[in-house]
Amino acid sequence: MKKRTTICVIGLGYIGLPTAALLANRGYDVHGVDVVQSTVDTINQGNIHIVEPELDTFVRSAVNSGHLKADTKPKEADVFIVAVPTPFHDGFVPNTDYVIAATKAIAPYVKEGNIVILESTSPVGTTDTVNDVLKQSGVDASKIHVAHCPERVLPGHIMRELVENDRIVGGITPEATEATAAFYETFVRGKVLQTDAKTAEMAKLTENSYRDVNIAFANELSVLCDKFDIDVWELIALANRHPRVNILQPGAGVGGHCIAVDPWFIVHAGGEDAKIIRTAREVNNYKTQWVIEKIKNTALNFEQQNGQKAKVACMGLAFKPDIDDLRESPALYIARQLKEAGVTLLVAEPNITAHDEFEIVQDSDAIEQADIVVFLVAHKEFRGIRIFGKEVVDFCGVLKQ
Repeated sequence: MKKRTTICVIGLGYIGLPTAALLANRGYDVHGVDVVQSTVDTINQGNIHIVEPELDTFVRSAVNSGHLKADTKPKEADVFIVAVPTPFHDGFVPNTDYVIAATKAIAPYVKEGNIVILESTSPVGTTDTVNDVLKQSGVDASKIHVAHCPERVLPGHIMRELVENDRIVGGITPEATEATAAFYETFVRGKVLQTDAKTAEMAKLTENSYRDVNIAFANELSVLCDKFDIDVWELIALANRHPRVNILQPGAGVGGHCIAVDPWFIVHAGGEDAKIIRTAREVNNYKTQWVIEKIKNTALNFEQQNGQKAKVACMGLAFKPDIDDLRESPALYIARQLKEAGVTLLVAEPNITAHDEFEIVQDSDAIEQADIVVFLVAHKEFRGIRIFGKEVVDFCGVLKQ
C-alpha cells in the first residue's frame, strides 16, 4: 500500500490537536485547521489553548520540527481527519452542521486514493452523510476511502490513550475499512478492530450510554439515601464488597462532550425503543436540578437561622475532576442557576485562572469567606481538606477520599 505521509486535521480542539501533535511527532506532515484565528496563531507559536498533560510538549516539538502547521483553511493531503464538535439543538436533536461544514471545506482538496476519516462522535449514518456530501461536491467517492473511527480517550490521559487504546474502524466499503485501519496501525499500539461505518458509530454511542446508565444508578441511589438518611458513600462501599457488584460514584450530574451528549443521539433515532437510555439521561439531568434545590434550601435555612444571606462556596466548575474542561458541566450549570437565583457565590476552580461569568478565587479563600461550602467536583486539591465552623455539603464524595 502507498505510504501516506501528509495529514490534514479539521478541528484543533480536545481531540484534533492531540491527534495532530501525535501524528506530527511520528513523522507525518500535519496541516491542522481551525476556524478560530487565535487558536491557529497560538499553535503556530508552539503553544496550546487547552489544558491536557503532555500536550504542550508534543505541540512544541511538532511545531519546532516543522511537521505541524496550523491554518484556517485546508490543503491537499493523503489523509483527512474530521474532529469537530457534534452538539445537539434544543430538544436534544443531534446537530451535525459542523461535520457537514468541515466536509464541504475539504472537498476541493480531496483527490483519488485519499482517506477521509470522521473521528467526531456522531449519530448513526453520519459517515454516510459525509460520503454523500463529498459526492455532491464533485468528489468521485468510488475512488476514495471514507470511514469512521471514533475517539475514545479520557481527558487528562489523552496523549497516552491515543496510542494505547484499541480503536474501532468502520468504512463505507470493506476497502475503506482496510485502508483506514492500516493507517491507524502505524501509530496505535492497541488493537485496531474492523467493522462497518454504522456499527462503529453505534459502538461509540453504546460505550457512553453504558456509562451514563451506570452513573444514573449511582445518582438515583444518592437521592434515595438522602431521603432515608443513609450515607451513600458508605452504602456503595459496602455493596461493592459483593464480588459481582461495582457501583460507580454519584456526583452532581453528568457532563462533558461525550456522556452527557451521545446517549441523546440514540434516543433521538431510537424513539420509544430507547427506554433505559432515555431514563438514564433524565435521571442524571434531574440529579443536577436536585443539587440546585438542595443548595438553595441550605442557604435559605442559614438565612432564617442567622438573619443574613449565606455566602456559598462552589468548589469546582469543570465537568470532572482534575481537568479544565467546562463543556456540558453540571457544576457550571449549578453555579449559573444559583447566581441567577440571587445566591451569593464564591467560586473556586483550581484548573482555570479566569471565567467570563464568575470571579475565580483561591480554594482557601472561598472556604474561609463562605458560610456554606459545597463540593461539586472531586478535584485532587480538595481532597483531605478539613473545614471547621462551616456547613459543608459534599455532592461528589471528595471528603470521603
